[in-house]
Amino acid sequence: MIGSGLAYVGVAVRGAEAVGEILERDFGLLAQPGRIGSSGRVAPVFPIGQTAVALFEVGSDFIGGSLRTGVHHLAVEVGGLLSASLEAAALGIGAVSGESEMGLAGAYRILLNPQDTAGVLTYLSEPLSLPPAPAGPVQRIDHLGVASSDNRLAADIFAHRLGWAVESQQTDAELSQTMETFTSTKYGVKYQSRPAQLVGGVNAAFITLGDCELEFLQELAPSVPGSPDAGAAEAGGTRGGPGSTRQDMSVIGRFIQARGPGLHHLALKVDDINGLLAQLEERGHTLIDREGRPGSRLAQIGFIHPASLGGLLVHLVQREEMLPW
Repeated sequence: MIGSGLAYVGVAVRGAEAVGEILERDFGLLAQPGRIGSSGRVAPVFPIGQTAVALFEVGSDFIGGSLRTGVHHLAVEVGGLLSASLEAAALGIGAVSGESEMGLAGAYRILLNPQDTAGVLTYLSEPLSLPPAPAGPVQRIDHLGVASSDNRLAADIFAHRLGWAVESQQTDAELSQTMETFTSTKYGVKYQSRPAQLVGGVNAAFITLGDCELEFLQELAPSVPGSPDAGAAEAGGTRGGPGSTRQDMSVIGRFIQARGPGLHHLALKVDDINGLLAQLEERGHTLIDREGRPGSRLAQIGFIHPASLGGLLVHLVQREEMLPW
């Protein structure tokens, strides 16, 4: 297996300083200064569980000058940077350059070719020396959501080649069913059900790295406008309502159309989702979900609007840990 866990997750936001203050005040996280490359500038780095989240201002040269907000890249912690890079190359996952560069907090890094990692911007990185994460409402990163166009390819790359474990796979589907009634004053009432139609859905594959997972989300039979299977979705609006599986599918599809496959959102594991959502709402944050709703892996989930966190899409996850069989 290549990598022992995540060194850190890099996210791009508008107003990194303000977002950092929110993470400290409202999420109970504690920022550590992380030197950016060989410059004298620093980024706020938040230890979370066994890894960390680093905030970068959009346009930063450390994230290639990207002006898009959201989860930008992940850095896989390896013991030997060069040997891990050569091992990955032997598995068909090449590096953009054979040269390492100064990464975050004095750790060197090497960027893997995104074409070889299903669009997931992935660095190999030396370990970061960070203090333990503080106790608080956020326990760890539950998962990193990935908009995927091919979950089989993702499993081949991250599980079969890199050697990370497949934690579970799941299909979330929203169905619509029509019921007809025939009511007669003489013959009574007759009911007839039509076959259920798929409104929307996603296939999810969870692949473990360290104490969190990558969640690859692929549209389940996406509808093409005007096609026979598009009728049910069009009848209720193609995007679906907030908190619906149809909406989840629509969000993934639109993301891939706009950006291509890649890292999509950050999910934080908490022990009291409704309590934290209520606290966030009291403090003026815009929520997509005001209370937990059913999600993957028997979880309760709740999304925070990206406008509250500088363009970063975050959702909270409350779920019981399942022991392996």
